[in-house]
Amino acid sequence: MTKFWADIRIAILNLQRNKRRTLVATISVAGGVVAFLLAGGFIAWIFQDMREATIHSQLGHLQIVRPGYFSKGVADPYNYLLPARSVEQATTGKEPGVSVLTPRLSFSGLVSRGETTVPFIGEGIDPAGERPISTRLSIIEGDDLGSANDLSALLGEGLAKSVGAKPGDTVVLLTTSANGSPNAVELKIAGTFATISKEYDDNTLRVPIFVARKLMRVEGSTSWVALLNNTNATAGVARSLKEKLPASDFELVTWQDLAEFYNKTVTLFSKQVSVVKFIIGLIIVLTISNTQTMSVLERTTEIGTSLAIGVRRSEILRLFILEGCMIGIVGGLLGLGSGYALSLLISAVGIPMPPPPGMIRGYTGQIIINAGLVVDSLLLAFFTTLLASLMPAWKASRMNIVDALRTNQ
Repeated sequence: MTKFWADIRIAILNLQRNKRRTLVATISVAGGVVAFLLAGGFIAWIFQDMREATIHSQLGHLQIVRPGYFSKGVADPYNYLLPARSVEQATTGKEPGVSVLTPRLSFSGLVSRGETTVPFIGEGIDPAGERPISTRLSIIEGDDLGSANDLSALLGEGLAKSVGAKPGDTVVLLTTSANGSPNAVELKIAGTFATISKEYDDNTLRVPIFVARKLMRVEGSTSWVALLNNTNATAGVARSLKEKLPASDFELVTWQDLAEFYNKTVTLFSKQVSVVKFIIGLIIVLTISNTQTMSVLERTTEIGTSLAIGVRRSEILRLFILEGCMIGIVGGLLGLGSGYALSLLISAVGIPMPPPPGMIRGYTGQIIINAGLVVDSLLLAFFTTLLASLMPAWKASRMNIVDALRTNQ
């Protein structure tokens, strides 16, 4: 241990010989860490915001359905209905970690106003139970659905434009009920809404679940949606619920299994972050390798003298590697502090972003520095400087003693 601290002291003294070069190398590492933190932090914020928007506008954390509903029942929902209060009875009403458990009834048909008729996808919901789940569903005009007994509808922004309707107008919903007979109901438009998905807004409307049941002439629901107290607890609560719900009667699906667009976005952006990380790492390796090579050339005579008096080649190798790693550690910590400060400043100001594909509104981005990014940035700084130091250190330790002593003669 005494030898180790002695080597560190010698490495520090060697780095102080050329303070300008050491400072430039350290700043290069810190700059790479800052760039990685800001790029990764922005992507991390996108993941978190998209995740919460997906959960709190459409899916909830968990959905309980009949087995096979999402593979076959979407085309034939009436054969996959859950009895009205079956889920509440099976879970004994209140499950730890679950803040809301509410039914939905999916249906489809035609919405008509005047001479315009367009197809729609409908959701029958309990307005009071659904409100905590749909916090990221933005009301653009008018109001949200009121009481569970109101004869009203909430239309997606794009669907409302398609039928030329606005809050206060009356529309007619035409459907085919579960027994195959046609059915219709006249509803007043309470308001229009928008989510993160333009496709969803262009095709979807919501009505109180009693209206949907009246149209479909059924009493059950196609799914029950659960909102949890903590998104990170999704897997644990899902396991607990699966133990209580008979597999023959119920299938429990998490939001990750349903959020196809989110999953593809995460895969794409994660690969982009990996490419950025590789490029930053390559720049650091080239910079530190050049710095260490110059240091070896300047100290050739010193290295020869050390070898001549009995210093082992492994000690020369270790010393130069240690110098490089110290640059990486100091640069990594400096970059981490600078990157965190910049992330707070940038997040306070906001990053105006244009509408991404599939959306009609832009957003203001932020930067999140999480524990994973902190660890990755420090590992990036350490291992790239370690890698960059290996070749110069190896050359220094393999020098011919006579040639090294003759360098400056």
